Amino acid sequence: MINVAVLGYGTVGSGVVEVIEGNKALINKRVDDELNVKYILDLRDFPGDPYESKVVHDYNEILNDPEVNIICETMGGLKPAYDFTKNALLKGKSVCTSNKELVAEHGPELIKIAKENNCNYLFEASVGGGIPIIRPINSALTAEKIEGITGILNGTTNYILTKMEKEGSKFEDVLKEAQELGYAERNPEADIEGYDACRKIAILSSLMAGHTVDYKNVYTEGISKITADDFIYAKKLNRTIKLFGISREDNGKYFTMVSPFMLSKDHPMAMVNDVFNAIYVEGNMLGGSMYYGRGAGKLPTASAVVGDVVDAARHLGKEIKMFWDDEPVAMKEMDSVEFKYFVRTESSKHEDALRLFETVSVVDAGIDSEFAFITDKMTEKDFENKSSELGIISRIRIMD
Repeated sequence: MINVAVLGYGTVGSGVVEVIEGNKALINKRVDDELNVKYILDLRDFPGDPYESKVVHDYNEILNDPEVNIICETMGGLKPAYDFTKNALLKGKSVCTSNKELVAEHGPELIKIAKENNCNYLFEASVGGGIPIIRPINSALTAEKIEGITGILNGTTNYILTKMEKEGSKFEDVLKEAQELGYAERNPEADIEGYDACRKIAILSSLMAGHTVDYKNVYTEGISKITADDFIYAKKLNRTIKLFGISREDNGKYFTMVSPFMLSKDHPMAMVNDVFNAIYVEGNMLGGSMYYGRGAGKLPTASAVVGDVVDAARHLGKEIKMFWDDEPVAMKEMDSVEFKYFVRTESSKHEDALRLFETVSVVDAGIDSEFAFITDKMTEKDFENKSSELGIISRIRIMD
């Protein structure tokens, strides 16, 4: 018997128990042993819950039980999750987590501790919810030099942008609806300002590089400045707007960012709508491969956690190779990166725009008070200098 403890009996934690118990026969067959949820750690009691007898309130009861082989950390946040995880790994207990904050902040340290103690730190569910992406990068694509990753990594922002496009709604109205439906938190800042996607692309970038991309060094821009008028222009151009996490390797340096982009309706990521996520990986031999599915939610995320539990159970006392160390990656300066830009300015600044940007493609979407255009490709620094002199309403980077 392989005993599992679940830390946190909230949305994801309860989902983990549901997946293990609901698919017990199938999981046991694939592990070739019996998987048993022995403990559920939470501050609360759950009277009437079918698993209330497994609930404990003292983590040390789990930590000091030699029969516990695997721990599922679904608490979220850094404290006490970091201490609980580190102590478990030091005891030789594998940890499977959905906690993107902890992975982004302490991933290489915890991977190293796991290796030194013949156990594993696995975090498939930390990026893309139920989409398999960590394991493909770490195993199926190990023959590839991964040259780039582009991802729609946050279901909340994708839902908001989809509704704005399809219904012509204002950002504030769709955000309120998303909160009512439970897609957005009461404080939605982490989602709408791109911080959630930032941590996820930092994790993927680190696995891509084999070294550490610090999420605090990732340029991050959210969707709170996107308006219904932006989608009017996008429709005119047969384009849409998505929030992307992007990572590219360029001559030994890595460029990583989170930002809204305007992209063609023919782009494969343009079809990813509502709360779905997608991650496009570019390998030097394979070319492009895309991973698509539900990026959040109780059972999709729990399914990814339990997938890691099965992997850990198959490798008790053995290391699953994870290529991510604590050496910092050389980062490319944002100022030197080149994009095309969609720009909106006041109609009275028409001549100034043509003088400053020289060659532009004018976009007429019938908004009389504005002059809109797409620039040639230029560096971020050059664009910022020219746009600050012009004075603009907004700009969105273009993805070809």
